[in-house]
Amino acid sequence: MRSRPYRPIRHWARTLMLPVLVAALVAGSGATAAQAVAEDTEPPSAPGAITVVGATADTVELTWTPSTDNVGVLEYHVSQIFTDVAMLHRTPTNRIVLDRMLPSRTYTFGVWAVDAAGNRSTAPPSLRYTMPPGDSQPPSAPTSLAVTGVGETTVALRWNPSTDNVVLAWYEVLAVAPDGGGSVVGRVFLMPPVGPSTAFTVTGLSPRTGYRFAVRAVDEAGNTSALSNQVAVTTGPVPACAAHAQRRGAEVRITVRNVGSTTVDGWTLTWALPNAQRIAAIWNATLVSHTGGVVTAGNLHWNAVIAPGGTLTIGYVASGSVAPSGFALNGQICQPN
Repeated sequence: MRSRPYRPIRHWARTLMLPVLVAALVAGSGATAAQAVAEDTEPPSAPGAITVVGATADTVELTWTPSTDNVGVLEYHVSQIFTDVAMLHRTPTNRIVLDRMLPSRTYTFGVWAVDAAGNRSTAPPSLRYTMPPGDSQPPSAPTSLAVTGVGETTVALRWNPSTDNVVLAWYEVLAVAPDGGGSVVGRVFLMPPVGPSTAFTVTGLSPRTGYRFAVRAVDEAGNTSALSNQVAVTTGPVPACAAHAQRRGAEVRITVRNVGSTTVDGWTLTWALPNAQRIAAIWNATLVSHTGGVVTAGNLHWNAVIAPGGTLTIGYVASGSVAPSGFALNGQICQPN
Protein backbone atom coordinates (compact mmCIF):
# COMPACT_ATOMS: atom_id res chain seq x y z
CA MET A 1 0.00 0.00 0.00
CA ARG A 2 1.40 3.39 -0.93
CA SER A 3 1.95 6.02 1.72
CA ARG A 4 -0.42 8.88 2.33
CA PRO A 5 0.86 12.34 1.34
CA TYR A 6 3.79 13.24 3.56
CA ARG A 7 5.22 16.45 4.85
CA PRO A 8 8.92 17.26 5.33
CA ILE A 9 10.10 17.94 8.87
CA ARG A 10 13.50 18.78 10.35
CA HIS A 11 13.06 16.75 13.52
CA TRP A 12 11.17 13.51 12.97
CA ALA A 13 10.83 12.91 16.72
CA ARG A 14 8.39 15.84 16.98
CA THR A 15 5.14 14.68 18.70
CA LEU A 16 2.30 14.19 16.24
CA MET A 17 -1.08 15.21 17.69
CA LEU A 18 -4.29 13.70 16.36
CA PRO A 19 -7.16 15.83 17.74
CA VAL A 20 -9.22 15.70 14.55
CA LEU A 21 -8.99 11.91 14.26
CA VAL A 22 -9.83 11.41 17.91
CA ALA A 23 -12.83 13.74 17.68
CA ALA A 24 -14.13 11.87 14.64
CA LEU A 25 -13.78 8.52 16.39
CA VAL A 26 -15.59 9.79 19.49
CA ALA A 27 -18.45 11.26 17.47
CA GLY A 28 -19.00 8.08 15.47
CA SER A 29 -18.61 5.47 18.20
CA GLY A 30 -20.87 6.67 20.99
CA ALA A 31 -20.18 7.38 24.66
CA THR A 32 -18.65 3.99 25.38
CA ALA A 33 -16.01 4.26 22.67
CA ALA A 34 -15.33 7.88 23.59
CA GLN A 35 -14.82 6.95 27.22
CA ALA A 36 -12.49 4.10 26.25
CA VAL A 37 -10.35 6.44 24.16
CA ALA A 38 -10.28 9.09 26.88
CA GLU A 39 -9.20 6.56 29.52
CA ASP A 40 -6.62 4.80 27.36
CA THR A 41 -3.10 5.61 28.53
CA GLU A 42 -1.47 2.35 27.51
CA PRO A 43 0.76 2.62 24.41
CA PRO A 44 0.85 -0.10 21.75
CA SER A 45 3.64 -2.64 21.75
CA ALA A 46 6.68 -1.91 19.62
CA PRO A 47 6.42 -3.01 15.99
CA GLY A 48 8.65 -5.83 14.84
CA ALA A 49 11.90 -5.34 12.93
CA ILE A 50 11.63 -3.32 9.71
CA THR A 51 12.21 -5.39 6.57
CA VAL A 52 12.67 -4.38 2.92
CA VAL A 53 10.49 -6.62 0.76
CA GLY A 54 11.04 -4.87 -2.56
CA ALA A 55 12.88 -1.96 -4.14
CA THR A 56 13.47 -0.25 -7.48
CA ALA A 57 15.78 2.65 -8.28
CA ASP A 58 13.19 5.11 -6.89
CA THR A 59 10.80 3.10 -4.64
CA VAL A 60 11.16 0.89 -1.57
CA GLU A 61 8.55 -1.31 0.12
CA LEU A 62 8.83 -1.82 3.89
CA THR A 63 7.00 -4.15 6.25
CA TRP A 64 7.18 -5.09 9.95
CA THR A 65 5.39 -7.31 12.44
CA PRO A 66 2.22 -5.53 13.61
CA SER A 67 1.93 -4.00 17.07
CA THR A 68 -0.74 -4.96 19.57
CA ASP A 69 -2.80 -2.62 21.75
CA ASN A 70 -5.36 -2.93 24.54
CA VAL A 71 -7.87 -0.91 22.48
CA GLY A 72 -6.52 -0.97 18.94
CA VAL A 73 -3.72 0.37 16.76
CA LEU A 74 -4.91 3.31 14.67
CA GLU A 75 -1.91 3.75 12.35
CA TYR A 76 1.86 3.58 12.02
CA HIS A 77 4.25 6.52 11.59
CA VAL A 78 7.24 5.84 9.36
CA SER A 79 10.27 8.16 9.32
CA GLN A 80 12.59 8.47 6.33
CA ILE A 81 15.88 10.29 6.98
CA PHE A 82 18.79 11.33 4.80
CA THR A 83 21.48 13.51 6.49
CA ASP A 84 19.44 16.22 8.29
CA VAL A 85 16.35 16.02 6.04
CA ALA A 86 13.46 13.84 7.24
CA MET A 87 10.04 12.84 5.96
CA LEU A 88 7.18 11.45 8.06
CA HIS A 89 4.70 9.03 6.47
CA ARG A 90 1.52 7.40 7.82
CA THR A 91 -0.03 4.05 7.00
CA PRO A 92 -2.96 2.13 8.57
CA THR A 93 -1.27 -1.22 7.90
CA ASN A 94 2.11 -2.78 8.64
CA ARG A 95 3.27 -2.24 5.06
CA ILE A 96 4.17 0.88 3.09
CA VAL A 97 5.62 1.78 -0.33
CA LEU A 98 7.76 4.93 -0.38
CA ASP A 99 8.36 6.59 -3.72
CA ARG A 100 10.45 9.46 -5.08
CA MET A 101 13.57 7.89 -3.58
CA LEU A 102 16.99 8.56 -5.13
CA PRO A 103 19.17 5.71 -6.43
CA SER A 104 22.31 4.75 -4.53
CA ARG A 105 21.36 6.98 -1.57
CA THR A 106 21.44 5.55 1.97
CA TYR A 107 18.31 6.23 4.03
CA THR A 108 17.44 5.49 7.66
CA PHE A 109 13.90 4.25 8.41
CA GLY A 110 12.01 4.08 11.71
CA VAL A 111 8.46 3.04 12.63
CA TRP A 112 6.08 3.62 15.58
CA ALA A 113 2.53 2.46 16.31
CA VAL A 114 -0.09 5.02 17.44
CA ASP A 115 -3.50 4.26 18.95
CA ALA A 116 -6.68 6.38 18.83
CA ALA A 117 -5.80 8.10 22.10
CA GLY A 118 -2.51 9.28 20.67
CA ASN A 119 -0.38 6.86 22.69
CA ARG A 120 2.84 6.12 20.83
CA SER A 121 4.82 2.90 21.01
CA THR A 122 8.54 2.56 21.31
CA ALA A 123 10.39 1.89 18.06
CA PRO A 124 12.32 -1.16 16.91
CA PRO A 125 15.93 -0.58 15.84
CA SER A 126 16.10 1.75 12.86
CA LEU A 127 16.97 0.34 9.46
CA ARG A 128 19.72 1.80 7.24
CA TYR A 129 19.19 0.87 3.61
CA THR A 130 21.03 1.86 0.45
CA MET A 131 18.84 2.15 -2.62
CA PRO A 132 19.78 0.07 -5.68
CA PRO A 133 22.19 1.69 -8.13
CA GLY A 134 20.45 3.56 -10.87
CA ASP A 135 22.97 6.31 -11.55
CA SER A 136 25.87 5.49 -13.82
CA GLN A 137 26.39 9.02 -15.17
CA PRO A 138 29.48 10.82 -13.79
CA PRO A 139 29.43 14.50 -12.91
CA SER A 140 30.88 17.09 -15.26
CA ALA A 141 34.50 18.05 -14.59
CA PRO A 142 35.17 21.13 -12.47
CA THR A 143 36.44 24.05 -14.56
CA SER A 144 38.61 27.15 -14.19
CA LEU A 145 40.75 25.81 -11.34
CA ALA A 146 42.92 28.70 -10.13
CA VAL A 147 45.37 29.51 -7.35
CA THR A 148 44.06 32.25 -5.05
CA GLY A 149 46.88 32.30 -2.48
CA VAL A 150 50.37 30.91 -1.89
CA GLY A 151 52.09 30.49 1.46
CA GLU A 152 55.23 28.83 2.68
CA THR A 153 53.49 25.49 3.22
CA THR A 154 49.98 26.17 1.86
CA VAL A 155 48.23 26.77 -1.46
CA ALA A 156 44.66 28.10 -1.73
CA LEU A 157 42.57 26.93 -4.71
CA ARG A 158 39.12 27.62 -6.13
CA TRP A 159 37.18 26.37 -9.17
CA ASN A 160 33.83 26.53 -10.92
CA PRO A 161 31.30 23.90 -9.80
CA SER A 162 30.42 20.63 -11.49
CA THR A 163 26.91 19.49 -12.38
CA ASP A 164 25.32 16.06 -11.94
CA ASN A 165 22.12 14.33 -13.02
CA VAL A 166 21.31 13.33 -9.40
CA VAL A 167 23.35 14.76 -6.50
CA LEU A 168 27.00 15.77 -6.11
CA ALA A 169 28.62 14.42 -2.93
CA TRP A 170 32.10 15.97 -2.73
CA TYR A 171 35.12 17.32 -4.59
CA GLU A 172 38.56 15.73 -4.39
CA VAL A 173 41.70 17.86 -4.63
CA LEU A 174 44.65 15.94 -6.09
CA ALA A 175 48.37 16.60 -6.13
CA VAL A 176 49.52 15.56 -9.62
CA ALA A 177 52.89 13.79 -9.84
CA PRO A 178 55.37 14.32 -12.71
CA ASP A 179 54.37 10.95 -14.19
CA GLY A 180 50.71 12.05 -14.35
CA GLY A 181 49.51 10.06 -11.36
CA GLY A 182 47.60 11.80 -8.61
CA SER A 183 47.01 11.48 -4.89
CA VAL A 184 44.05 12.94 -2.99
CA VAL A 185 45.22 15.71 -0.62
CA GLY A 186 41.78 17.00 0.42
CA ARG A 187 38.03 16.62 0.08
CA VAL A 188 35.31 19.27 0.06
CA PHE A 189 32.02 17.71 1.17
CA LEU A 190 28.83 19.23 -0.19
CA MET A 191 26.18 17.76 2.12
CA PRO A 192 24.54 19.69 4.91
CA PRO A 193 25.46 21.36 7.19
CA VAL A 194 28.60 22.21 5.26
CA GLY A 195 26.82 23.37 2.11
CA PRO A 196 28.17 24.03 -1.38
CA SER A 197 31.79 25.17 -1.65
CA THR A 198 34.34 25.30 -4.45
CA ALA A 199 37.42 26.38 -2.52
CA PHE A 200 40.11 24.51 -0.59
CA THR A 201 43.47 25.28 1.01
CA VAL A 202 46.09 22.55 0.72
CA THR A 203 48.32 22.44 3.82
CA GLY A 204 51.44 20.58 4.93
CA LEU A 205 53.47 21.40 1.81
CA SER A 206 57.22 22.01 1.63
CA PRO A 207 58.53 25.60 1.33
CA ARG A 208 59.87 26.82 -2.02
CA THR A 209 58.69 23.65 -3.79
CA GLY A 210 56.80 23.23 -7.05
CA TYR A 211 53.42 21.47 -7.13
CA ARG A 212 50.65 20.72 -9.62
CA PHE A 213 47.02 20.36 -8.55
CA ALA A 214 43.73 19.26 -10.12
CA VAL A 215 40.17 18.72 -8.86
CA ARG A 216 37.47 16.16 -9.64
CA ALA A 217 33.84 15.72 -8.54
CA VAL A 218 32.21 12.61 -7.05
CA ASP A 219 28.44 11.99 -6.93
CA GLU A 220 26.39 9.99 -4.39
CA ALA A 221 26.60 6.83 -6.48
CA GLY A 222 30.41 7.01 -6.47
CA ASN A 223 30.74 8.12 -10.10
CA THR A 224 33.86 10.27 -10.57
CA SER A 225 34.26 13.11 -13.05
CA ALA A 226 37.21 13.77 -15.27
CA LEU A 227 39.93 15.98 -13.84
CA SER A 228 39.76 19.75 -14.04
CA ASN A 229 42.51 21.75 -15.64
CA GLN A 230 45.82 21.53 -13.78
CA VAL A 231 47.53 24.47 -12.07
CA ALA A 232 51.25 24.73 -11.30
CA VAL A 233 52.46 26.68 -8.28
CA THR A 234 55.60 27.10 -6.19
CA THR A 235 55.23 27.58 -2.46
CA GLY A 236 56.72 30.77 -1.09
CA PRO A 237 59.10 31.91 1.64
CA VAL A 238 58.07 32.77 5.20
CA PRO A 239 54.69 34.57 5.09
CA ALA A 240 54.86 38.37 4.99
CA CYS A 241 51.50 38.81 6.71
CA ALA A 242 49.58 37.57 9.72
CA ALA A 243 45.80 37.74 10.11
CA HIS A 244 42.99 36.90 12.49
CA ALA A 245 39.24 37.52 12.72
CA GLN A 246 36.89 38.41 15.58
CA ARG A 247 33.12 37.89 15.43
CA ARG A 248 30.45 39.70 17.41
CA GLY A 249 27.08 38.48 16.24
CA ALA A 250 26.81 39.24 12.52
CA GLU A 251 29.77 41.65 12.61
CA VAL A 252 33.26 40.38 11.77
CA ARG A 253 36.51 42.34 12.12
CA ILE A 254 39.66 41.17 10.30
CA THR A 255 43.09 42.43 11.37
CA VAL A 256 46.09 41.96 9.07
CA ARG A 257 49.67 42.71 10.12
CA ASN A 258 52.62 43.23 7.78
CA VAL A 259 55.28 40.92 9.24
CA GLY A 260 57.61 41.33 6.27
CA SER A 261 60.45 43.77 5.77
CA THR A 262 58.96 45.68 2.82
CA THR A 263 56.10 48.16 2.61
CA VAL A 264 52.83 47.02 1.05
CA ASP A 265 51.59 49.74 -1.33
CA GLY A 266 48.17 48.68 -2.64
CA TRP A 267 46.58 45.47 -1.48
CA THR A 268 43.98 42.82 -2.17
CA LEU A 269 42.80 40.64 0.71
CA THR A 270 41.02 37.31 0.12
CA TRP A 271 39.41 34.86 2.53
CA ALA A 272 37.18 31.79 2.42
CA LEU A 273 33.46 32.25 3.15
CA PRO A 274 30.49 30.23 1.79
CA ASN A 275 28.56 32.05 -0.93
CA ALA A 276 25.33 31.55 1.01
CA GLN A 277 26.70 33.80 3.76
CA ARG A 278 25.95 37.10 2.05
CA ILE A 279 27.98 40.21 2.95
CA ALA A 280 25.52 43.03 3.63
CA ALA A 281 28.07 45.77 4.43
CA ILE A 282 31.85 46.23 4.49
CA TRP A 283 34.05 49.05 5.76
CA ASN A 284 37.72 50.11 5.42
CA ALA A 285 37.75 48.17 2.15
CA THR A 286 35.90 47.78 -1.11
CA LEU A 287 34.18 44.47 -1.88
CA VAL A 288 35.58 43.25 -5.21
CA SER A 289 33.84 39.85 -5.47
CA HIS A 290 32.35 36.94 -3.53
CA THR A 291 32.33 33.86 -5.74
CA GLY A 292 33.30 30.23 -5.38
CA GLY A 293 33.34 30.53 -1.61
CA VAL A 294 36.08 33.18 -1.71
CA VAL A 295 35.73 36.88 -0.82
CA THR A 296 38.04 39.43 -2.46
CA ALA A 297 38.38 42.92 -0.96
CA GLY A 298 40.60 45.81 -2.05
CA ASN A 299 42.14 48.88 -0.45
CA LEU A 300 40.63 52.35 -0.31
CA HIS A 301 42.67 55.37 -1.36
CA TRP A 302 43.59 56.26 2.21
CA ASN A 303 44.69 52.81 3.52
CA ALA A 304 46.62 51.36 0.58
CA VAL A 305 49.98 51.46 2.41
CA ILE A 306 50.88 49.01 5.20
CA ALA A 307 54.36 49.63 6.57
CA PRO A 308 56.46 46.78 8.04
CA GLY A 309 54.98 46.01 11.46
CA GLY A 310 51.85 47.99 10.58
CA THR A 311 48.31 46.67 10.76
CA LEU A 312 45.14 46.94 8.71
CA THR A 313 41.64 46.40 10.12
CA ILE A 314 38.55 45.91 7.99
CA GLY A 315 35.06 44.79 8.95
CA TYR A 316 31.89 43.42 7.44
CA VAL A 317 28.39 42.29 8.34
CA ALA A 318 27.15 38.98 6.94
CA SER A 319 24.40 36.43 7.46
CA GLY A 320 25.23 33.03 8.88
CA SER A 321 27.73 31.91 11.50
CA VAL A 322 30.71 30.61 9.50
CA ALA A 323 33.95 32.33 10.51
CA PRO A 324 36.25 33.61 7.72
CA SER A 325 39.46 31.65 7.15
CA GLY A 326 42.34 31.21 4.70
CA PHE A 327 43.42 34.87 4.56
CA ALA A 328 45.80 35.92 1.78
CA LEU A 329 47.30 39.37 1.18
CA ASN A 330 48.18 40.10 -2.46
CA GLY A 331 48.00 36.36 -3.15
CA GLN A 332 50.27 35.34 -0.28
CA ILE A 333 48.64 33.29 2.48
CA CYS A 334 48.86 34.91 5.90
CA GLN A 335 49.96 33.04 9.00
CA PRO A 336 47.64 33.03 12.06
CA ASN A 337 48.10 36.13 14.19
